[in-house]
Amino acid sequence: MPVTQSPLHGRTAVVTGAARGLGEAMAQELNRRGARVALLGREQRTLAQVRDTLPGVSECWEVDVTDEHGMARAADEIRARFGPTSVVVANAGLAEGGPFAEADLSTWRRVVEVNLIGSAVTARTFLADLLKTRGYLLQVASLASIGASPMMSAYCASKAGVESFAHALQAEVAHQHVGVGIAYINWTDTDMVRDADAHAVLRELRGHMPPPARKVYPVAYVAGRLVTAVERRRPSVYVPGWLRCTQLVRAAMPPVVTRLSRRELPRLAAHEPFTATGLLGAGGRADQAAGADASPG
Repeated sequence: MPVTQSPLHGRTAVVTGAARGLGEAMAQELNRRGARVALLGREQRTLAQVRDTLPGVSECWEVDVTDEHGMARAADEIRARFGPTSVVVANAGLAEGGPFAEADLSTWRRVVEVNLIGSAVTARTFLADLLKTRGYLLQVASLASIGASPMMSAYCASKAGVESFAHALQAEVAHQHVGVGIAYINWTDTDMVRDADAHAVLRELRGHMPPPARKVYPVAYVAGRLVTAVERRRPSVYVPGWLRCTQLVRAAMPPVVTRLSRRELPRLAAHEPFTATGLLGAGGRADQAAGADASPG
């Protein structure tokens, strides 16, 4: 049987947070399906290593997604190198955990800035290209967009924000033939999730979720599902598929989580005091280091 060519073949695709994890896996999958891939992230060396594993046409740009001027420069260079962008994956994200009362507010703010403001800057930067190409933007959200968790207030707030932002943009540009999709994903085997599991309270909270909800999915599997959604211009994609059912019961989730937390958090605190985790994963540490390097003095 003849092999059907992907609709992504020959298209320019931009992936933020592409140095590792889901962003790296999506860049690989987009490349495999014939796209020209622009990798954006904060670590030039790591981005270059990912780029060098990709056959065909790809390039990387070191940029902070919250920096609109840096993003605009990167977009100009991508346009000059590859032509106008047809696909944008707003994937860059950070997480931190711990009690809100003890959170370092600069770290808390940074999570919201990267996850929410960075997604908006990404969309704004490439929107003119997407209008020209009648392209597609995939906003990576989370189960945390639907049901919030204690000890993850910045992450949950930012992911709820990107869901609302993507819905608003979806409605705003639909008549201009630009597709906007929201990816709701659960636990994915990235360094961020592995780092979260190294902290007892976050590990225990995940352990108290129902078995399907606490399962960790291979990053290549999640990336494959998301890129297929990009090909089909889906308005939403859920990985795993059962997450779609949570939309039907999302109003009931906060009281259930509160009831569970009222019982379990005192028990967990008795074994190990709750402390702030700082930014999680290698990507979080790289962002923190880049921010420190950019600080005066």
